[in-house]
Amino acid sequence: MKHKKYTKNNVWRISTISIGTLLLVAGFAYFSVATEPQIVHASPPVEKKKSDPNESISERINIQKDSDKTVPVSPEPQTTAPTSVTQSKVEPSVISGSEPLQINKSMALYADPLSSVASQARAWSASYPNDAAKMNRLAETPMAKWFGGWSGDVRVAANNYVSAATNAGQIPTLIAYNIPQRDCGSYSAGGLSNASAYKSWIDDLAVGIGQRKAIVIIEPDALAGMDCLNEADQQTRLDLISYAVQAVRNQSQAAIYIDAGHATWHSADVMANRLKAANISSASGFSLNISNFQSTSASTSYGASISSRVGNKHFVIDTSRNGNGPATGDMAWCNPDGRSFGDTPTLQTGSAGVDAYLWLKSPGESDGTCGSSQNGVAPPPAGSWWPQYVLMLANNSKW
Repeated sequence: MKHKKYTKNNVWRISTISIGTLLLVAGFAYFSVATEPQIVHASPPVEKKKSDPNESISERINIQKDSDKTVPVSPEPQTTAPTSVTQSKVEPSVISGSEPLQINKSMALYADPLSSVASQARAWSASYPNDAAKMNRLAETPMAKWFGGWSGDVRVAANNYVSAATNAGQIPTLIAYNIPQRDCGSYSAGGLSNASAYKSWIDDLAVGIGQRKAIVIIEPDALAGMDCLNEADQQTRLDLISYAVQAVRNQSQAAIYIDAGHATWHSADVMANRLKAANISSASGFSLNISNFQSTSASTSYGASISSRVGNKHFVIDTSRNGNGPATGDMAWCNPDGRSFGDTPTLQTGSAGVDAYLWLKSPGESDGTCGSSQNGVAPPPAGSWWPQYVLMLANNSKW
């Protein structure tokens, strides 16, 4: 094979071709890299929370007398919850802040213009003006709102209520009342079917309140009335109340009070021990006399005795129906006759350690199908609106 002879001209031509080839290859490589499509990794889809198939929702029954002197309870308005209602949940094991929140006493308590008593006042305005005037006065009195299985989507319901109060520049009072095995199957029986469902529900209630001021009462009678439960179920109840305190504290700006029954139910030692086991250290305090008739003075003395055993925690007292003190007899707690309204709701009690006198029980709601009839109308199921009973209270209060 003959070898090609390289001259200067040949070398120049070869060099020129080689350099051109290299530039062409480099340009192609650069173009390929520059035009490489960019891959954007999408965030994984967020799994939507599914409703608990084991959840048992108890329905509130509103039985109305077939008379022009009664009015059905107005349904809660359903509105779209704001951003604060869809915020991420905080695990209850994480405590925000070093001390539980206390009530902002510079604000006024909230009176709901959509309450049953306000609706009754409107219904009676033409036909029963004197009774309507009493209902109007009562409608202007701040009362608590109870949340349970009847509340539907509790996150939305709580948000609606707290939003209305916040817009009015007032503090709402909410009562969580949905614990499993509630009232041991008695007149106020109900609640969710298991612990998991309850935790999800109380989380939703807390998120509905959001970062806004509120007063929250945790589960009336749940501690005082747990003697009917076996040892394992009692521990579950203590754990759930503790969880509720943590959840509401972490996800809202609420002052939290665990219910502790009333002055003649258990000794101060018994209730103090139960409160400690239910996480009173993380709560603002405890509540007394809900739906009962013990006097304010007796409740104050009892509360002070408990407080001295639980780190001097403050407390609130339900004064909605204790103006004439307690009735007598085994069923004195259930729609007794001859009662009256107690101290007007206030954050200025003048008593050390008593954060507020509150109307936690709505005076016009029945205690159950027990007790005395009023104006020929028998007591309806627990929680039902009963205008004849509230008129008796108003008349006895000299309204």
